[in-house]
Amino acid sequence: MSATTDEIAPDLFRLSVYVPDFDMQFNHFLVRDEAPLLFHTGLRSMFPVLREAVASLIDPATLRYISWSHFESDECGALNDWLAIAPDAEPVCTLVGKLVSVDDFSQRPARGMTADDVLETGKYRFRFHHSPHIPHGWDASVMFEETRKTLFCSDLFHHFGNPEALTSSDLIGRTTDAMQRLNSGPLSGYMPYTRRTAGVLNSLAELKPETLAVMHGSSYAGQCDDLLGDLAEVIRENF
Repeated sequence: MSATTDEIAPDLFRLSVYVPDFDMQFNHFLVRDEAPLLFHTGLRSMFPVLREAVASLIDPATLRYISWSHFESDECGALNDWLAIAPDAEPVCTLVGKLVSVDDFSQRPARGMTADDVLETGKYRFRFHHSPHIPHGWDASVMFEETRKTLFCSDLFHHFGNPEALTSSDLIGRTTDAMQRLNSGPLSGYMPYTRRTAGVLNSLAELKPETLAVMHGSSYAGQCDDLLGDLAEVIRENF
């Protein structure tokens, strides 16, 4: 197992581990700034590989913030491993996540952010946009970096294979294929469509993101608002 590292936007590095058994990439994102931030800790089994990848960019001990979308093993399973080697690192998640899961699981209390809170790392400003059950879980959210307009969108736009790190091609076709594949197997409830889904995705489109940092598959550079609007229909049709 190894990680591939690509800079997909200034100071934003995609650390990708491809797992052939799942035919799927697991992507983690390091923001290199005055107070470095890691988004997605990875599975515990991936920690040694990801630690090495982070060490090629910064001293892992200098990590200041460790964040994720929702409480799930590939999102925050290795949290305590990172906290053990980064003495000043603070877990950052939604307030719901902090209260219902993270503070019991984590070696250190998390910063539970509301929609009004902003996290600054130096040059960059991050805000959580709450999205319950989009993609999963009551505590789910996506993080938006307001300076360069990057949306850390977790499982949104999930697609399979070992594709390029960054694309400007439409992700809807790839995402549709993945959802059809998921819907035909034991993971058919992967991403529920609710009465709130379209509204949440349309509100994210209004942010006018310019980069999508995708957890499973290629990240995207370009105009993203139409993609987010179209994604609601793809979820509706499949789930």
